[in-house]
Amino acid sequence: MFEYTFNMAETLAVAVILLLLGKEIKKRVPVLERFFIPAPVIGGTIFSILMLIGHSTGTFTFNFDGVLKDFLMVIFFTTIGFSASFELLKKGGVGVVLFLIAATILVVIQDLVGVFLAKFFGLHPFIGLAAGSVPLTGGHGTSGAFGPVLEEAGAAGAFSVAIASATFGLVAGCLIGGPVAKRLMQKYNLKAKTTDEETGNSTIKLESDNPISEGTLFDSVVVVALSMGIGACIPVFAKKYGVVLPAYIGPMIIAAIIRNIADAQKKKLPMKEISIVGNISLSLFLAMALMSMKLWELAALALPLIVILLIQTVIMAAYAYFVTFRMMGSDYDAAVIATGHCGFGLGATPNAMANMETFTAANGFSAKAFFVLPLVGALFIDFTNATIITFFMNIFG
Repeated sequence: MFEYTFNMAETLAVAVILLLLGKEIKKRVPVLERFFIPAPVIGGTIFSILMLIGHSTGTFTFNFDGVLKDFLMVIFFTTIGFSASFELLKKGGVGVVLFLIAATILVVIQDLVGVFLAKFFGLHPFIGLAAGSVPLTGGHGTSGAFGPVLEEAGAAGAFSVAIASATFGLVAGCLIGGPVAKRLMQKYNLKAKTTDEETGNSTIKLESDNPISEGTLFDSVVVVALSMGIGACIPVFAKKYGVVLPAYIGPMIIAAIIRNIADAQKKKLPMKEISIVGNISLSLFLAMALMSMKLWELAALALPLIVILLIQTVIMAAYAYFVTFRMMGSDYDAAVIATGHCGFGLGATPNAMANMETFTAANGFSAKAFFVLPLVGALFIDFTNATIITFFMNIFG
């Protein structure tokens, strides 16, 4: 078998090519444009199918450098932190609590459905957890942590099932998010909030009389880089006290502090440029994540597990449409959060960001959605998810 490992520069080049390919295909296939399917998802999935062919025929395989992918994810979340002004926090505080409740309820539903269907098909109940909130709300990180624990508790193959289910969720979460939000927007005739008073954020609005220049772009790189460098110390410091934080939380917090200091001093940050840096980073990150998917892990799933995952996908779409949307206020912001919840509840927080970015790029920005969802995804849901998973393990163990 031919095997090649792409270095960092080559990995970036492949991601760029796939991103351009995805954009071109999206232009030529109306259904992809209509349902806001992200371009990196299109290009990355095509490449992962190529990888599946190579694996199945035993002719070739590719490996990729993952350092730049993680770096781009941190850049994106750092730029999100700059949108968290104090005024927005006051308006979004209740929204954070409500979305955490909505996300936690979904975790319970995913585990109940997973365990019930696993028992129905004669599988170990922990296989249901491995196809429930462990990989779906938890993603690959939680799968890697709980998979071995489930296997040690008697669920043979739980680790592989969890990893494969998390991979499935990355794709499914992106695919259903756009259609759900599109249907909500059409049914309720929703429109984006455009004024500063409505968004609670005075510098989010992109003003045409403030053109991008080398100077403003450099200023945006400076504040993002400083936020990332200073913020990188926060997870390290927290770990000494037994608190584990995702790598992007520290930079995101520092960015929010810088934003509020600037607001207090009546100084404007280059928000247009910061937004551009974040959007480019997100697109490249998602292309890198999806192009390295191992689709043969999905093919290895037994029919009962495929059925479980498909049912979980339908439940996620229905939950976002009927529950998340209403809990978050039944307005445009709620529709954006609903599309984000599809990516968040089946895949990972970056997928949620991609769903919301794709939808808002065509329909208008939602400051509330881009503030509420990453806070819940980064600070709270991992704790509540782990607690609920442990509870179910104690019940069915």
